[in-house]
Amino acid sequence: MTSIKTKCNSKDILDRAKLVLKIEFEEIQAVGNKLDNGFVEAVELIMSSNGRVVVTGMGKSGHIGKKISATLASTGTSSTFLHPAEAHHGDLGVVQKDDIILAISYSGETDEVCSLLPHFKRIGTPIIAITGEPNSTLARLAYSHINASVKLEACSLNLAPTASTTVALAIGDALAVVLLEMRGFKADDFALTHPAGSLGRRLFVKVGDLMRTGEGLPSVGPEKSIAEAVLEMSAKRMGMTCVTNENEEILGILTDGDLRRIISCGTDIHKKLVSEVMSKGALTIENNSLASEAALKMEKEKINHLLVVNNRGKLIGALGIHDLLEAKIL
Repeated sequence: MTSIKTKCNSKDILDRAKLVLKIEFEEIQAVGNKLDNGFVEAVELIMSSNGRVVVTGMGKSGHIGKKISATLASTGTSSTFLHPAEAHHGDLGVVQKDDIILAISYSGETDEVCSLLPHFKRIGTPIIAITGEPNSTLARLAYSHINASVKLEACSLNLAPTASTTVALAIGDALAVVLLEMRGFKADDFALTHPAGSLGRRLFVKVGDLMRTGEGLPSVGPEKSIAEAVLEMSAKRMGMTCVTNENEEILGILTDGDLRRIISCGTDIHKKLVSEVMSKGALTIENNSLASEAALKMEKEKINHLLVVNNRGKLIGALGIHDLLEAKIL
C-alpha cells in the first residue's frame, strides 16, 4: 500500500477537524430524534431483570461495548462484556438465563455476533440490539431494537466507523443515565464504585478525614498577646490560630493576613491582645461534610481556612487549603 502525504496548512487541519465534530454532532442529534419505543422497551427490560447486562460486539463496536458496559456497571446496573469470538470457545458460560444481552453491530449482520443468537435464544436470554439496520438479522431477532443509523460517517471515505460508533456510544450513555435515575442512584452510591482517583476523593473523603485535631490544632485564648499567638501559629504551621474560651467555644480566628495588617500599622504585638485584633464570626463546616464542599466554600468566600465543628457546633478541628491540596481534592 502506497502512502501519499498531503501538505496542509493549519486552517485546513482545523477546518477538517471541525467538520468531523460537526458531522458527529448532527448524527447524534438525528438519532435522538429517532428514538422510539424500542429504547423504552430496553430500559423496562433491564429494570425488570435480576441479572446483568451482558454487552457484546465485534471490532469497533466491541470497543464501544466495553465502554458502555463499564458505564453501566459504575452507575448501578450490573454489567460485563462478552467478546463474541471468545464466546464460541467457552466464554458463553458467563451468560445466565436472568441476564440480558446488549448486542451492538452497525450492520446487524456481523457473523461472530449473529452466530451467537441461537445460543442466547436457547439459554432464554432476551436481546437488546443496537444497529443501523432495522431489517437486519440482529434487529429482527431482538426483543427490542434501538436504531443507531447514520447518514454519513465522519471519515472522508465514508467507510471508517466514526459517526456510527459515536452514536452507539451516546445511546449507551443515554441508557446508563436513564437507568441511573430510575434506580435512584445517588452520589454516595457513585462514590462506592469509585473509591480511588479524583472522583472517589471528591465523593468519598470527608472533612473529618483531613482536619487537624488535638495537638495539631492551633488555638489560643483571647487574653493572650499577639506575640503568643504568633508562636502558636508558627508551631502548628497552619497559617492561622483559632481563638477560643475556656469552654472551647469559638470566639474568632487570627490569620497570617491579619498579622501582616497589624504589623504594617506598627502595632506592638507584645502588648496588644488577641481579642482586640481577631476576626470574629469565623466560618465553620461540620466534620461529616464532604471535603469537596469545604473546597467550594473556601473558593466562594476567598479564604484559606475553615474551623471544623461537630453536629452540636463544638470546635473539634481545622482545615486548611494545603490539607485539601495534599489530599488532591483541589
